[in-house]
Amino acid sequence: MRFEHIIQINAPHDPSLPLLSREQVWRGLALRAYDPAHFIIGLEGCAIEDHQREDTGREHLARTLHFGSFEVHDRVTLDPMEQTRVEVAATDKWPKCTATAQIEEPEPLSIFVRFTYEWDDGDAAEQVLSDDERQLRQQACQAMDMDTVSRIRELASGGMA
Repeated sequence: MRFEHIIQINAPHDPSLPLLSREQVWRGLALRAYDPAHFIIGLEGCAIEDHQREDTGREHLARTLHFGSFEVHDRVTLDPMEQTRVEVAATDKWPKCTATAQIEEPEPLSIFVRFTYEWDDGDAAEQVLSDDERQLRQQACQAMDMDTVSRIRELASGGMA
């Protein structure tokens, strides 16, 4: 199953939205990869098990996310100023899935982030979900992404992102 949505970051003709630079958006997305507890409700902690950087600047993180007694092991790829991609291997409680946040700038300062989620439909954990449960999951992803953008705005206004 695939779910995708776009959030507009800047609206150059709407003065009510403060303009963010591509770099500010990128720093916020990178912070979400390195310190996701600021972005994910219920996440108690994150341990980065491995960190590798390629000559191109691309980074790879192996993380363990702690939600109380439930843990998620994932791998994150950061393509500087472009996108982050999270890959989660299948477990008996969760299907194989990916989540990508890609910065798009069709014209200068017109910035969007495209969020794409993919779940392995063939996985047993995925097959037991009803259509209503899948719809709720999509709504939860969209709400989390809107919260992420709000948090990036907060960080940028405070000079952090």
